[in-house]
Amino acid sequence: MSNEIIIVTGASGQIGSDLVLKLRELYGNDNVIATDIKDPSKEVLESGPFEEFNVMNRERLQELIKQYKPTQIYHLAAMLSATGEKMPLKAWDLNMNSLLSILEEAREGHFKRVFFPSSIAVYGRNIAREQTPQHSPKNPSTVYGISKLAGEKWCEYYYNRYGVDVRSLRYPGLISWKTEAGGGTTDYAVDIFYKALSEKKYTSFLSASTALPMMYMDDAIKATIDLMQADEKELTVRSSYNLGGISFAPKEIAAEIKKHIPEFKIDYEPDYRQTIADTWPISINDTSARTDWNWQHNYNLEDMVKEMLTQLKEKLNVIT
Repeated sequence: MSNEIIIVTGASGQIGSDLVLKLRELYGNDNVIATDIKDPSKEVLESGPFEEFNVMNRERLQELIKQYKPTQIYHLAAMLSATGEKMPLKAWDLNMNSLLSILEEAREGHFKRVFFPSSIAVYGRNIAREQTPQHSPKNPSTVYGISKLAGEKWCEYYYNRYGVDVRSLRYPGLISWKTEAGGGTTDYAVDIFYKALSEKKYTSFLSASTALPMMYMDDAIKATIDLMQADEKELTVRSSYNLGGISFAPKEIAAEIKKHIPEFKIDYEPDYRQTIADTWPISINDTSARTDWNWQHNYNLEDMVKEMLTQLKEKLNVIT
């Protein structure tokens, strides 16, 4: 494993902040280069190399490749769903052209493997929302979902046409205590913990019964690395694998939090993000991932809530 040199774009984001640390644990601190236009967490900055990098700058990408000679790139940089709806053309430009630059560098043989994060946002209206299957029709309703679906097809194209070993997961909503919400439709499931601890109340921008697929970050990081380490011969999906974990609605996570913070209260004021959520799956069928590379999640709702509250109390120095 120490022979791998890995560049992570978007390393200061929600996934990157956790993924970089786990990759450094596995491959060595000096062998995992974190990059972003934003400053990373103190832990990421102090544990290994960090490079300022705007993923729209192809020349800078080529400089980093020449300097570090990576074997893999995890391309996490993207504009998320809710933010993307405010600036759709910028979101498309960022999400699409940065991926194509990396795929082109891989096609030219500068590194051997790419990871591209997709999302449940590729689904949309008129789908089977319960246990949405791997090959369900896609009808994304946001520029984020459109860009992710296009990205999946480009990944599949580069694999079939040029043999680029690019791998992808359709992430559900991700929940982490290390980074705060970053502009996604599922971000209420992170913000609710901060508000529960600081104010003992939360106003949800989704309705009480809007269930969505979710996952604790530790499971998402495990899935990402498991897929990247899987035997190429076992992989049957070259667009993006469905990834399932837990599904819940705001009223359900609120009830679980209330078990730990009895005075916690929640109310509901759905906004434009409700319209986005209404087009997404309620739960995900990830049989292909479980069959091809033995994926399985570890955290249920009860475990996730307990862990989030424990970690955030320490992080925020909350005394209860």
